Parts: sequence; structure tokens; C-alpha cells
Amino acid sequence: QEAYMVAVTLDEWKKKLESPSREIIILHNPKLMVHYQPVAISDDWVSTPTEQGRPRTVKRGVENIAADIPNGEPLQIDHLVFVVHGIGPACDIRFRSIVQCVNDFRNVSLSMLQAHFKKAQEQQQIGRVEFLPVNWHSSLHSTGVDVDLERITLPSINRLRHFINDTILDVFFYNSSTYCQTIVDTVASEMNRLYQLFLQRNPLFKGGVSIAGHSLGSLILFDLLTNQKAAPEEEEEEHSTEGSRAASGLGGIEEVKEILKKLELSEYCDVFEKEKMDRQALSLCTEENLKEMGIPLGPRMKILHYLSSKSRERGVEPGSPLQRGPDEGRNCQYRDVALGQVSANYPQLNYKPSIFFAFGSPIGMFLTVRGVKRINPSYSLPTCKGFFNIFHPFDPVAYRIEPMIVPDLEFEPMLLPHHKGRKRMHLELKEGLTRMSVDLKNNLLGSLRVAWQSFTRAQLPAIEAVTTDAETEAEAGTEKQPDAKAEEAPVAAVKEEAPSINVGRLNGGNRIDYVLQEKPIESFNEYLFALQGHLCYWESEDTVLLVLKEIYQTLGVTLDQPLPGS
Repeated sequence: QEAYMVAVTLDEWKKKLESPSREIIILHNPKLMVHYQPVAISDDWVSTPTEQGRPRTVKRGVENIAADIPNGEPLQIDHLVFVVHGIGPACDIRFRSIVQCVNDFRNVSLSMLQAHFKKAQEQQQIGRVEFLPVNWHSSLHSTGVDVDLERITLPSINRLRHFINDTILDVFFYNSSTYCQTIVDTVASEMNRLYQLFLQRNPLFKGGVSIAGHSLGSLILFDLLTNQKAAPEEEEEEHSTEGSRAASGLGGIEEVKEILKKLELSEYCDVFEKEKMDRQALSLCTEENLKEMGIPLGPRMKILHYLSSKSRERGVEPGSPLQRGPDEGRNCQYRDVALGQVSANYPQLNYKPSIFFAFGSPIGMFLTVRGVKRINPSYSLPTCKGFFNIFHPFDPVAYRIEPMIVPDLEFEPMLLPHHKGRKRMHLELKEGLTRMSVDLKNNLLGSLRVAWQSFTRAQLPAIEAVTTDAETEAEAGTEKQPDAKAEEAPVAAVKEEAPSINVGRLNGGNRIDYVLQEKPIESFNEYLFALQGHLCYWESEDTVLLVLKEIYQTLGVTLDQPLPGS
């Protein structure tokens, strides 16, 4: 503006201006100004053009611009969502950063608000949801570990080895106690910092906070949430109702002396008092600890059985909110850790998340590898009451959660409705063909059954007697019976699906696993679109719509028109 004012005042044109970002603007005359973009810096993965791109024409004012200029984002922010990325610095198939992907996610959310929450927007009931990216990869790889890896990396297939060091190894870093601590500290401190900064810049914000994680990021958030501590007033309330307490494995059980008296082991009260054993310490005791204290075998078994039975009454195994296999207590490294993670000091968040969204998440696989065979239905995250596991059907990294809660029942995940209000056409066609094949099979079996019955009746001695009306009706009923069974079969199947499935308290009693509908072109080859299936969530309207629907449901705002199957 200053250069333009000088050029107009002195009537001096054809000036070349260069900004600090290497952008070039040439002022030809008052009505013609040309803007040249800088040449992009090449990196190891993307080749950049050698020639400078076409210049852009700069116009002053908006009078002669035919294009519609968007009004921008609504100023009112109803809810805040922190988004944590997975392995590597790139988050999608185009090697874009978490910042760029979250920008896309935010833009899709604005379009979904206009399409499905138009009435609430017109009535000024809602504004928008703000999504903020959380980056931990750069902090991890700035610790000097890349230099150490470079020293031991072979020189052949350089780009592939560099890609593995920069992405795949993040999984191994998270399973290392040293670097796991760095990752959880970075994620928690960054979310707390961004939250405080957001409140400073938006002092009128009164909404809630949710968190979302993609791939490994969802596992990091899950481990953080399982190690959060409830507020003191909530602990008091849970203590009075004999609920489980986050910081203790026993919560509402009697004092140690009262426990010993109840077990007729009062003679060992002095031993426990000498060792300063309180309820929390007692809940963490193993058989080896009791043996070191000099407790004989019989009393040891009584104490361990009592602790186990009391914990099981509330759906919690001693020292863990999840049930594990018989070998879960053998390794002392995991004795005081909720889910068998590598031992780390998990920081506390400055807020209580309303909902936790996991995109393409390997949480179920990691829990199984850690030895958690099933999740107790009564378990819920200490400070977060909502949990949604969203995945693409071809995502090779995603795993389900619900079969770990209800292992004895086979059922499909919830199918996410299409954002336009119906199933994709190829899925409807597939279901129609399936139903048609079932009907044809039932009809064919019915026809064969009738033919066989006619054939067997022909072998009997023929009686040329006139049949009674009752016999005629009986034969007609026999012939119609296969068709009746064929019609009753799908009805019975519907009746079997009718009862609701109890998937525990992890999502407040609601379903947890949600599967996206694959696109028609993706159904031709699952393997070809597997990688795309893991990276598709940032631009998925169906995913964004579920996130918005669940967030605004907590505020009492619903969709303009409920989607089928939602």
C-alpha cells in the first residue's frame, strides 16, 4: 500500500517490489499490477517445477470481481476439538502436514453445517466447531535420535530407509519407555498450551472440548485418557456409592484393619501397620509382597482372594480397569499401569474431554498385544464419557473395540449413513442381489421339496377314492409350507437383529464401532485402496458429519433431517 501510494503520488510506475517471503509484485500502472509466486523449495519426496508459475493479476477493490467472495467462518465457536496425528510428518496420500489436513477437516465441517444444520444456523443457535492440530512428531525427532539413526542406517535404498526412519519407527518409539515419555509429555503439554491460548484469544468461549486422534495418535490419546484422575468431588461421590476410584484399585473398601478383622486375620494387623499399608497400597500388593512381609500361605490366599472378589464385583481387576489374562500380573513393570503400557508418567489435562474420536485406530490390536483379552462392560474412561471408533472397511491399521467388550456375540459395526441421506448405490445393489439369491434358494428348495413329496406319494398304492375336504386342505397346506417358511426366514432374521446390543459403558451405553461406506471404485479391489482407506478421514463428509452430530447432540441441537440408519 505504501509503495502504491508513492507511485500514484509521484506518477512513477513499472516498479518491482519483493517481499520477505520472496514474492514479487510489479506495479505497471494504477490498474495493472502483477503478482509472481515464489519458486517452491524442493524436498526429498516431491519434485518441484523448475520454472516460475504463471503470474496473478492484482486488482484493487471488489467492484469488478465476478466471483462470489465467501463470508468466512462464523465468529461464534460452540466447541473445540484437538486433533492428534499418527506416525510420520505427513498425514495423507499427498504428503501434507497435520495443519493442512485439519484445515481440510475444518472446511468440510463448515459445509456440513450449512447442509445439515441450516435451521439452527438461521436461528443463530449454533456457530461452528473449531479444530486445532496437535503436532508431536517434530518434538520427538528433535531430540537427536535422527542423528543416531543416520549413523547406523545402511546407504542403499536411501529414500525407503529414510521413510521408515521418519514414519514406521514412531511405533517403536512409542513402545520405548524413554521416547514414550517424550511423546505423551509433548501431546499433553501442547494440548494444554493450545487450550490456554485459545481461552485467552476467545474470552467469551463457554463450550466444551473434545479430542480426536488418527492412527497412532488415537492410541496416545487413549493411554492418556485411561491415566487421567477424576476430580476430588467425583471421587468422594464414587466412594460413597462403592464405585471404582481412578487413583486406587479398591476405592470404597474398608480400612486395612477392618479387612483383616473380617477375614479373621487380626493377628497380622501390626505387620501391616508397621509396613504402613493403606488401602491403595494393599490393592497393589502381589503374592510376592505379602510373602516378603512374612504372611503365611493360608492368610496370603485369603487376602488375595478377597481383593480379587471385591474388585470383580465392581467390574475391575486389581490395579487395572480392564480384565486381563491369567498372566497379566506376572510382570511387575505393568503392575501399577492401567492398560499394560510401558511405564510412564502420564500428564494430566487441564480440561475434561466430552468425546474421544478415534480415526483408523489400532487401539484394539495394541490392547490385545499387551495382554488385555477383554474390556469389562462396566469400565469407562475416568474423565471422558464418549468414545467413537471410526474406520474405513479397507483400512489395514484399524481394529474394532466392541468384540473385546462382548466377545461371545458376533455382530457388525454400525454403518455410517451417507451424508446425502442414503446408502451408496453399489451397496444397495449388493444387498438387493444377496436378498434375491436367498429368495431364489428358498424357492428352489421349496420346489424340490414339493416334487420329492409328489414322487414319494406316487409310490404308494393308488386309492381311487374321493378325498375329503380336510385332506385337500392338508395337501394344500403342505405344498404352501416351504413358501411360508421362506417368507418367515427374513422376518425371523429381522427379529434377531431387533434387540439392542449392550456394549458397556465405554461410550455411555451407545455403540462404539462405526464403519464408513466404501466408494464404488474402491469395491473393485480392496488391496489397491487399502492405503487410501487409512488416509481418507480428513476429507470424509460422513466422518465429519458424525463428529458434528455427536458434538451438537450434547448441546441439544439435532440435524435438520435425521439420516436413515443414524
